[in-house]
Amino acid sequence: MVLYKLEDFDPKYQDTVGRDEIKGLDVYTDKDDEKVGTVKNILVDEAGRFRYLVIETGFWIFGKQVLLPVGRTRIFPNSKRVYALGFTKEQAKDLPEFNNDLKVDYDYEERVRGVYRTAPLEATAPLEASAPLDTPTAYKAPTTEAISTPATDAIGAGTTNANYARDTYTYEQEPHLYDLNDRDRQTLKLYEERLVAHKNRRNVGEVTIGKHVETETVRASVPIEKERVVVERVTPADAGTPGSPANAFREGEVAHVQIYEETPDIRKETVVGEEVRIRKEVERDTVEAQETVRREKLDINTQDPSDYR
Repeated sequence: MVLYKLEDFDPKYQDTVGRDEIKGLDVYTDKDDEKVGTVKNILVDEAGRFRYLVIETGFWIFGKQVLLPVGRTRIFPNSKRVYALGFTKEQAKDLPEFNNDLKVDYDYEERVRGVYRTAPLEATAPLEASAPLDTPTAYKAPTTEAISTPATDAIGAGTTNANYARDTYTYEQEPHLYDLNDRDRQTLKLYEERLVAHKNRRNVGEVTIGKHVETETVRASVPIEKERVVVERVTPADAGTPGSPANAFREGEVAHVQIYEETPDIRKETVVGEEVRIRKEVERDTVEAQETVRREKLDINTQDPSDYR
């Protein structure tokens, strides 16, 4: 039989345990209400059933951790207390010490069980589970008179001489040590599955926007003008008509004509041809998911006493 620490068996156990967290609760004796220590951890079997509470005894038995079977406990989360039924300092001293590196095997458990078997728990009045347990005074100590039962006056009596085999031993053989459901208080948790939808943001790509230079040959046409002198010799309409002698035969007379021409002035000029604006837009969509979830329902079977007549 393999035992696991609760957090190793189920790392997310706190999501289901919730307010009924047992680790860290104070442990007291049921007879004199003396503080034993605190619950350091819980050991569970392969099916996740509680088997032992790991108790740090503190100053009670200085610096020692021991195992307390769950059948020897009464747990009251509301008052943040655990009562160790019939637990004594002598038992704590006789129990083998526990540590986190220890391998709990059958032989070790037999040493633990042997301590509790030699000191069977007397059947006493149950702790008042219905009483308000917000303060230590709410705890009601067991009565001095043991409750007689038809089977035996001691829980676990007669088990000290029983033979247990390594290959066939089961925890069900000793319910007085491992039965967590006592006759006064039983808890049944109903679980259900729910669909939890989350979104994961992931990078699907990257857009890189840059610019580069392209060259091309551009032709530009510029009309230009050039002046030239045209000399025409024509016969005037008054040819042969006598003229004024004063204007005739004047030597050195010259006519001046200014000649102009246009030349092309072509150069490059940098101007803004276009502006590019860059932004991101978010597109929204709804993704539908469908799963089958399970839910536990409570089945209550009521038997008519007349059936047994």
